[in-house]
Amino acid sequence: MWSLLRTAFREFREDECQVRAAALAYYTVFALPPLLILLLQVVGAIWNPVEVQRVMETEFSSLVGSEGGKAIREMVTRARQDGADGPLATILGTGALLFGAMGAFLQLQGALNRAWDVKPDPRKGGIRNFIAKRILSAGMILAVAFLLIVSLAMSALLGALSASATFIPEPAMYAVDLLVTIGVITAFFAAIFRILPDAHIAWRDVWVGAFVTAILLGVGKFVIGLYLGRSAPGDAYGAASVLAVILVWVYYAGMIVLFGAEFTQAWAARNGSASRPEPGASLVEHVEMVEG
Repeated sequence: MWSLLRTAFREFREDECQVRAAALAYYTVFALPPLLILLLQVVGAIWNPVEVQRVMETEFSSLVGSEGGKAIREMVTRARQDGADGPLATILGTGALLFGAMGAFLQLQGALNRAWDVKPDPRKGGIRNFIAKRILSAGMILAVAFLLIVSLAMSALLGALSASATFIPEPAMYAVDLLVTIGVITAFFAAIFRILPDAHIAWRDVWVGAFVTAILLGVGKFVIGLYLGRSAPGDAYGAASVLAVILVWVYYAGMIVLFGAEFTQAWAARNGSASRPEPGASLVEHVEMVEG
């Protein structure tokens, strides 16, 4: 295990994952307000919208503190007001969502391709396969809404069981809720690590890495929250303090996810089956520089 971690750390540095995480944070800030509105509309169509927004604010509060949760509430309110101001505001919001979401998606896909030493190459499989892959990968954005629906439904079900079945100890319900959350996040990362790269990767090769990523993200959530609460990095930015806090959190969370991707590749290379480029992609050749 330690050798796998060392390999993942080395690849993490060599693949410049810190720079990729910074780009992810940048694009995420553009996409966040309209994306929150979209999630509220999609999930709110089958769930109580007020409850959905409350859960969303609670989750953000646990991630970036109470001020962050308050800022998210204000962000959603303003985005809704802008959307009600007319078609121009709606078009601008949609444009921001597409720009941020696609930018973040391309950065994430580029980082995963680099981890697996592949690159898009339409000449290898034809432009049709190339475009089909991009459309399929972009569909992962919709998976966020689906997983949020599943998570909300399970949390609501467990909450109802906890309220009605008083004979079940509260720690047991908390443990079940934690396991469900880890399971959903693991499934999400398994899908990302399997579908986004332009490489054929067996499902059995991504589950361990996805589980490790889910655990690391859970631990990182606590550590990052502790850091943000103690150091208050956004205080120096005045009115933009909440934006700075969100940027910091997404940056560190992005680094955790990209490290998980490097760990997945290291695990698959050592214990799994060999991957190969998909149609529309090719291997990246590494050239060793020799001094002398």
